Amino acid sequence: MVYRSMLIRSLLLGAALASTQPSLALDKPVGRTALTISGKVSKPNDGPRAVFDMAMLAKLPQQTFTTKTPWYPQPVKFTGPLLRDVLAAAGATGSKIVAVALNDYKTEIPFADAQQHDVIVARLMNDKPMPVREKGPLFIVYPFDTKTELRAEIYYNRSAWQLNALQVQ
Repeated sequence: MVYRSMLIRSLLLGAALASTQPSLALDKPVGRTALTISGKVSKPNDGPRAVFDMAMLAKLPQQTFTTKTPWYPQPVKFTGPLLRDVLAAAGATGSKIVAVALNDYKTEIPFADAQQHDVIVARLMNDKPMPVREKGPLFIVYPFDTKTELRAEIYYNRSAWQLNALQVQ
């Protein structure tokens, strides 16, 4: 009973502290827009949308992993922010994400994938920026080698290269 009472007080205190924390506004991009997030966005910085330049994406915490992919003969090292961190920076919530590439290719990603897997918005491949001809400048990549379940066509199809927009629904 004492433990339960302490737990409840702790939860209430945590909720009170969280509600006093200011919600950080998303900066305006200084450079050319690299990624636009539209739809269910609560922290827009460009009308109803959240837009990021490469510097803004680089300021987010970065993840790096090396993984085998169906698109390259050797394992490739990818670096970029976690998709969930990019979505959080925009205040995005929903059930699905439509990733849109420069050539208007679209793929649907369940919103839960961003929470369940360490999916990144890769901005570097083998420590170098990715030109468009090398699937850049942004590439949604799953850490395929970390879980057997990720080495499947469904997850390969959810990876979007030449990414320039996310539509959150």
